[in-house]
Amino acid sequence: MRRKLAAGNWKMNGTSASLAEVEALNTAHPTAGVDILICPPATLLSRLSGVAGPAIATGGQDCHAAAAGAHTGDISADMLLDAGASHVILGHSERRADHGETDGTVHVKTVAALNAGLVPVVCVGETEVERDDGKTLQVIGTQLAGSLPDFAGIDRLVVAYEPVWAIGTGRVPTLGQIAEVHDFIRATLAERFGAAAEGMRLLYGGSVKPSNAAEIFAVSNVDGALVGGASLKASDFSGIIAALEQAA
Repeated sequence: MRRKLAAGNWKMNGTSASLAEVEALNTAHPTAGVDILICPPATLLSRLSGVAGPAIATGGQDCHAAAAGAHTGDISADMLLDAGASHVILGHSERRADHGETDGTVHVKTVAALNAGLVPVVCVGETEVERDDGKTLQVIGTQLAGSLPDFAGIDRLVVAYEPVWAIGTGRVPTLGQIAEVHDFIRATLAERFGAAAEGMRLLYGGSVKPSNAAEIFAVSNVDGALVGGASLKASDFSGIIAALEQAA
Protein backbone atom coordinates (compact mmCIF):
# COMPACT_ATOMS: atom_id res chain seq x y z
CA MET A 1 0.00 0.00 0.00
CA ARG A 2 1.20 3.51 -0.81
CA ARG A 3 1.46 5.66 2.30
CA LYS A 4 -0.75 8.75 2.04
CA LEU A 5 0.87 12.20 1.82
CA ALA A 6 -0.42 15.62 2.85
CA ALA A 7 1.89 18.22 1.32
CA GLY A 8 1.70 21.95 2.01
CA ASN A 9 3.07 24.48 -0.48
CA TRP A 10 3.44 27.85 1.23
CA LYS A 11 4.46 29.54 -2.04
CA MET A 12 5.70 33.13 -1.46
CA ASN A 13 4.13 33.37 1.97
CA GLY A 14 5.57 33.22 5.47
CA THR A 15 7.99 34.96 7.80
CA SER A 16 9.53 33.95 11.10
CA ALA A 17 6.13 34.39 12.77
CA SER A 18 4.79 31.57 10.59
CA LEU A 19 6.95 29.04 12.44
CA ALA A 20 4.31 29.16 15.19
CA GLU A 21 1.94 27.39 12.79
CA VAL A 22 4.44 24.54 12.47
CA GLU A 23 4.74 24.30 16.23
CA ALA A 24 0.95 24.13 16.46
CA LEU A 25 0.97 21.37 13.84
CA ASN A 26 3.56 19.51 15.92
CA THR A 27 1.19 19.64 18.88
CA ALA A 28 -1.78 18.47 16.83
CA HIS A 29 0.16 15.66 15.11
CA PRO A 30 3.06 14.43 17.27
CA THR A 31 2.66 11.22 15.29
CA ALA A 32 0.61 10.68 12.18
CA GLY A 33 -0.87 7.84 10.20
CA VAL A 34 0.11 9.65 7.00
CA ASP A 35 3.18 11.51 5.77
CA ILE A 36 3.14 15.29 6.30
CA LEU A 37 5.26 17.65 4.20
CA ILE A 38 5.64 21.43 4.35
CA CYS A 39 7.44 23.35 1.60
CA PRO A 40 8.07 26.90 2.84
CA PRO A 41 9.88 29.72 1.02
CA ALA A 42 13.65 29.18 0.92
CA THR A 43 14.20 31.87 3.56
CA LEU A 44 12.42 29.68 6.13
CA LEU A 45 13.49 26.19 5.11
CA SER A 46 16.39 25.73 7.51
CA ARG A 47 14.56 27.20 10.50
CA LEU A 48 11.35 25.34 9.73
CA SER A 49 13.29 22.08 9.41
CA GLY A 50 14.71 22.77 12.85
CA VAL A 51 11.34 23.19 14.56
CA ALA A 52 9.35 20.57 12.63
CA GLY A 53 8.46 17.55 14.74
CA PRO A 54 9.23 13.95 13.81
CA ALA A 55 5.98 13.59 11.87
CA ILE A 56 6.69 16.56 9.56
CA ALA A 57 9.08 16.52 6.60
CA THR A 58 10.19 19.68 4.81
CA GLY A 59 10.91 20.51 1.19
CA GLY A 60 11.87 23.19 -1.28
CA GLN A 61 9.63 24.79 -3.87
CA ASP A 62 12.14 24.52 -6.71
CA CYS A 63 15.77 23.66 -7.42
CA HIS A 64 18.31 24.34 -10.14
CA ALA A 65 19.45 21.52 -12.41
CA ALA A 66 23.13 22.21 -11.69
CA ALA A 67 24.81 21.14 -8.46
CA ALA A 68 26.63 24.49 -8.11
CA GLY A 69 27.89 27.40 -10.19
CA ALA A 70 27.26 30.92 -11.43
CA HIS A 71 23.47 30.95 -11.09
CA THR A 72 22.63 34.02 -9.03
CA GLY A 73 19.46 33.63 -7.00
CA ASP A 74 19.10 29.91 -7.64
CA ILE A 75 19.29 27.02 -5.17
CA SER A 76 20.63 23.55 -5.90
CA ALA A 77 19.18 20.25 -4.77
CA ASP A 78 22.22 19.67 -2.54
CA MET A 79 21.63 23.04 -0.86
CA LEU A 80 18.03 22.08 -0.11
CA LEU A 81 19.23 18.80 1.36
CA ASP A 82 21.77 20.68 3.48
CA ALA A 83 19.00 22.96 4.78
CA GLY A 84 17.02 19.97 6.02
CA ALA A 85 14.78 19.24 3.04
CA SER A 86 13.79 15.74 1.99
CA HIS A 87 11.48 16.77 -0.87
CA VAL A 88 11.22 19.41 -3.59
CA ILE A 89 8.28 20.63 -5.67
CA LEU A 90 9.10 20.83 -9.38
CA GLY A 91 7.17 22.03 -12.42
CA HIS A 92 4.44 23.84 -10.52
CA SER A 93 2.17 25.67 -12.94
CA GLU A 94 3.23 29.00 -11.43
CA ARG A 95 6.86 28.17 -12.24
CA ARG A 96 5.90 27.06 -15.73
CA ALA A 97 3.89 30.26 -16.32
CA ASP A 98 5.95 32.86 -14.46
CA HIS A 99 9.41 31.53 -15.34
CA GLY A 100 8.78 29.85 -18.67
CA GLU A 101 9.70 26.39 -17.42
CA THR A 102 9.19 23.67 -20.02
CA ASP A 103 8.81 19.93 -19.60
CA GLY A 104 12.50 19.68 -20.50
CA THR A 105 13.41 22.09 -17.71
CA VAL A 106 11.41 20.06 -15.22
CA HIS A 107 13.04 16.85 -16.51
CA VAL A 108 16.62 17.97 -15.77
CA LYS A 109 15.62 19.40 -12.40
CA THR A 110 13.96 16.11 -11.51
CA VAL A 111 17.13 14.22 -12.37
CA ALA A 112 19.13 16.61 -10.16
CA ALA A 113 16.73 16.13 -7.26
CA LEU A 114 16.81 12.34 -7.52
CA ASN A 115 20.61 12.34 -7.76
CA ALA A 116 20.78 14.41 -4.58
CA GLY A 117 18.50 12.00 -2.73
CA LEU A 118 15.47 14.30 -2.64
CA VAL A 119 11.93 13.17 -3.42
CA PRO A 120 10.62 15.25 -6.35
CA VAL A 121 6.96 16.27 -6.32
CA VAL A 122 6.38 16.86 -10.03
CA CYS A 123 3.32 18.90 -10.94
CA VAL A 124 1.15 18.52 -14.02
CA GLY A 125 -2.14 20.16 -14.95
CA GLU A 126 -4.21 21.75 -17.68
CA THR A 127 -5.41 25.32 -18.11
CA GLU A 128 -9.08 26.25 -18.28
CA VAL A 129 -8.86 26.68 -22.06
CA GLU A 130 -7.27 23.25 -22.45
CA ARG A 131 -9.98 21.70 -20.27
CA ASP A 132 -12.74 23.40 -22.25
CA ASP A 133 -11.15 22.24 -25.52
CA GLY A 134 -11.19 18.61 -24.35
CA LYS A 135 -7.39 18.40 -24.27
CA THR A 136 -6.88 17.58 -20.60
CA LEU A 137 -5.55 14.04 -20.98
CA GLN A 138 -3.46 14.99 -23.99
CA VAL A 139 -1.82 17.80 -22.02
CA ILE A 140 -1.23 15.63 -18.96
CA GLY A 141 0.23 12.85 -21.09
CA THR A 142 2.64 15.24 -22.79
CA GLN A 143 3.74 16.74 -19.48
CA LEU A 144 4.37 13.31 -17.98
CA ALA A 145 6.32 12.14 -21.01
CA GLY A 146 8.55 15.21 -21.04
CA SER A 147 8.93 15.93 -17.33
CA LEU A 148 9.70 12.49 -15.88
CA PRO A 149 13.08 10.85 -16.49
CA ASP A 150 13.91 7.18 -16.85
CA PHE A 151 15.71 6.79 -13.54
CA ALA A 152 16.51 3.96 -11.17
CA GLY A 153 14.44 4.58 -8.06
CA ILE A 154 11.74 6.47 -9.97
CA ASP A 155 9.20 4.90 -7.60
CA ARG A 156 10.26 7.52 -5.01
CA LEU A 157 8.84 10.27 -7.22
CA VAL A 158 5.47 11.88 -6.46
CA VAL A 159 3.16 13.26 -9.16
CA ALA A 160 0.76 16.07 -8.27
CA TYR A 161 -2.20 16.79 -10.53
CA GLU A 162 -3.19 20.42 -10.20
CA PRO A 163 -5.66 21.76 -12.75
CA VAL A 164 -4.41 25.32 -13.26
CA TRP A 165 -7.93 26.73 -13.25
CA ALA A 166 -8.60 25.31 -9.76
CA ILE A 167 -5.49 26.67 -8.00
CA GLY A 168 -6.51 29.34 -5.50
CA THR A 169 -9.82 29.97 -7.24
CA GLY A 170 -12.16 28.00 -5.01
CA ARG A 171 -13.23 26.00 -8.06
CA VAL A 172 -12.77 22.24 -7.82
CA PRO A 173 -13.18 19.65 -10.59
CA THR A 174 -15.94 17.13 -10.13
CA LEU A 175 -14.96 13.91 -8.41
CA GLY A 176 -15.42 12.17 -11.76
CA GLN A 177 -13.00 14.55 -13.45
CA ILE A 178 -10.40 14.00 -10.71
CA ALA A 179 -10.83 10.22 -11.00
CA GLU A 180 -10.48 10.32 -14.78
CA VAL A 181 -7.16 12.17 -14.62
CA HIS A 182 -5.71 10.19 -11.72
CA ASP A 183 -6.64 6.87 -13.30
CA PHE A 184 -5.09 8.08 -16.56
CA ILE A 185 -1.88 9.11 -14.78
CA ARG A 186 -1.62 5.73 -13.03
CA ALA A 187 -2.16 3.85 -16.29
CA THR A 188 0.34 6.05 -18.13
CA LEU A 189 2.98 5.55 -15.44
CA ALA A 190 2.37 1.79 -15.40
CA GLU A 191 2.78 1.58 -19.17
CA ARG A 192 6.12 3.40 -18.99
CA PHE A 193 7.61 2.29 -15.68
CA GLY A 194 5.98 -1.07 -15.07
CA ALA A 195 5.82 -2.29 -11.47
CA ALA A 196 7.66 0.82 -10.22
CA ALA A 197 4.56 2.88 -10.98
CA GLU A 198 2.72 1.21 -8.12
CA GLY A 199 5.03 2.93 -5.65
CA MET A 200 4.55 6.41 -7.10
CA ARG A 201 2.09 8.49 -5.10
CA LEU A 202 -0.44 10.68 -6.91
CA LEU A 203 -1.61 13.86 -5.20
CA TYR A 204 -4.52 16.11 -6.10
CA GLY A 205 -4.07 19.86 -5.71
CA GLY A 206 -6.35 22.82 -6.30
CA SER A 207 -8.58 24.47 -3.68
CA VAL A 208 -8.38 21.53 -1.25
CA LYS A 209 -9.78 22.44 2.16
CA PRO A 210 -11.10 20.65 5.25
CA SER A 211 -14.68 20.81 3.96
CA ASN A 212 -14.00 18.93 0.70
CA ALA A 213 -10.92 16.86 1.56
CA ALA A 214 -12.71 13.67 2.61
CA GLU A 215 -14.63 13.29 -0.65
CA ILE A 216 -11.53 13.99 -2.73
CA PHE A 217 -9.50 11.43 -0.77
CA ALA A 218 -12.16 8.80 -1.50
CA VAL A 219 -11.45 9.06 -5.25
CA SER A 220 -9.49 6.23 -6.86
CA ASN A 221 -5.74 6.72 -7.20
CA VAL A 222 -5.71 9.85 -5.01
CA ASP A 223 -2.93 9.23 -2.50
CA GLY A 224 -3.08 12.64 -0.83
CA ALA A 225 -3.04 16.33 -1.61
CA LEU A 226 -0.76 19.21 -2.51
CA VAL A 227 -2.32 22.07 -0.58
CA GLY A 228 -1.71 25.77 -1.08
CA GLY A 229 -3.51 28.40 0.99
CA ALA A 230 -5.09 25.95 3.43
CA SER A 231 -1.62 24.75 4.51
CA LEU A 232 -0.65 28.17 5.89
CA LYS A 233 -2.74 27.77 9.04
CA ALA A 234 -2.29 24.74 11.28
CA SER A 235 -6.02 24.61 12.03
CA ASP A 236 -6.92 24.27 8.34
CA PHE A 237 -4.08 21.94 7.37
CA SER A 238 -4.74 19.75 10.41
CA GLY A 239 -8.31 19.21 9.21
CA ILE A 240 -7.05 18.03 5.83
CA ILE A 241 -4.50 15.73 7.49
CA ALA A 242 -7.24 14.26 9.67
CA ALA A 243 -9.41 13.58 6.62
CA LEU A 244 -6.49 11.87 4.91
CA GLU A 245 -5.84 9.71 7.98
CA GLN A 246 -9.46 8.60 7.85
CA ALA A 247 -9.00 7.61 4.21
CA ALA A 248 -5.73 5.75 4.81
